[in-house]
Amino acid sequence: MSWPNIEVESAGLNHNADVPLSPEQFEWAHIIFVVEKAHRSKLSKRYTKFLKGKRVICLDTPDNNTFMDPDLVKLLEAKAGLFLR
Repeated sequence: MSWPNIEVESAGLNHNADVPLSPEQFEWAHIIFVVEKAHRSKLSKRYTKFLKGKRVICLDTPDNNTFMDPDLVKLLEAKAGLFLR
């Protein structure tokens, strides 16, 4: 699915993430999506000062998927799409 005028970035909360979350991403983002409640908690604990005025949405989807798995993409588009329309 194509989302006109929507830009996305992906980043991880773990120190060994391929793309670790950065302060610049917080400045850039209007909405921050996490896939699990545990991620929301970790985000809140580690990055409190960067979350002021930011909307954080938990998609409540297990984080044990294969990257770009078609079923995962479809699920995430459906859940995140509710907030992007």
